[in-house]
Amino acid sequence: MPSTFPATFQRLMAVLAVVLVVLAPSAAMAGSARIKDIVDIEGIRENQLVGYGLIVGLNGTGDSLNNAPFTRQSLQAMLERLGVNTRGETVRTANVAAVMVTANLPPFAAQGSRIDVNVSALGDADSLQGGTLLVTPLLGADGEIYAIAQGPVTINGFKAEADAASITSGVPTTGRISSGGLVEREIGFDMASLKTLRLSLRNPDLTTARRVALGINDFMGEPTAVAENPSTVRLYLPPTFEGGIVDLLTDIEQLVVQTDQPAKIVIDENSGIIVMGRDVRVSTVAVAQANLTVTIAETPQVSQPNALAQGDTTQVPRSDVQVSSTGSNLATIPESVTLQQLVDGLNALGISPRDLIGILQAIKAAGALQAEIEVM
Repeated sequence: MPSTFPATFQRLMAVLAVVLVVLAPSAAMAGSARIKDIVDIEGIRENQLVGYGLIVGLNGTGDSLNNAPFTRQSLQAMLERLGVNTRGETVRTANVAAVMVTANLPPFAAQGSRIDVNVSALGDADSLQGGTLLVTPLLGADGEIYAIAQGPVTINGFKAEADAASITSGVPTTGRISSGGLVEREIGFDMASLKTLRLSLRNPDLTTARRVALGINDFMGEPTAVAENPSTVRLYLPPTFEGGIVDLLTDIEQLVVQTDQPAKIVIDENSGIIVMGRDVRVSTVAVAQANLTVTIAETPQVSQPNALAQGDTTQVPRSDVQVSSTGSNLATIPESVTLQQLVDGLNALGISPRDLIGILQAIKAAGALQAEIEVM
């Protein structure tokens, strides 16, 4: 017992120091986050599954078999497996729909556990309301079956129609089956026996990766983590640590580090949304914005000859074109302004978000914007 007391005491003091840092009010912690919230751990991941199936029991809102031959072929193949031969026969039903079934297999899902599945119409079905998905194998990227899906479909939309009018709310051709998938195969990954694994940053950054590694090493009191690149921090299990890699992860995932991010402006051209990071800086630049408006009015007139004159009645075009230009005075943005000052200065010009997109791109082209612009 005396031999293990010093190591235990050091661990206790390290935990106390981390708690004091977390509880201390500081403006520098404004951009801080727990390690578990900014990294993905190697081996703990979902796997996407997909399958093709049939939904039956629709109230005349299924696929038209003439327009969806894959639905007819699937229906005939299913009936043959059940001992019903319909080859060469004309099958007419609107109560069946072909669907694509998707699901996410959670990490370390055990055989026999339940998962949620989503269904989406593949043909020209009007609605999946009231339908039931028949047994559908769900395959992984390797082509192996990992789950089986079946059950009644729940949709969030509806469609109602009459002879002269119809109404649709939401998307009635997609639905969800809660706990409708049954896991049949597990994905093997023995995490407990690992001596090293990788932590992958969700927002890659060199500074953040180094801070994560330093925070872990300070907590453990020995070299335990190494920042390999902006995205990866390599974690090693210390020989003196009393526990496995899972115990180590539970100890360090609550550590708080200050995250960093590059200066970036994200622009969505379609919606006009602009998002600017806090570290965006602008060198001294003058900005003026003007709107050019062109108005064209057509007022055609009819020219009719006198009663005794020979000629035809014609239409004479009359066009009125006006051009007006409205703008603002030249505004100067001082050097190294903060994000709030930049936004206030641009808002003072009375410009719209779409005009702001052009201004930011022009400032970047002039070399005065110290940030990266990403257009979505």
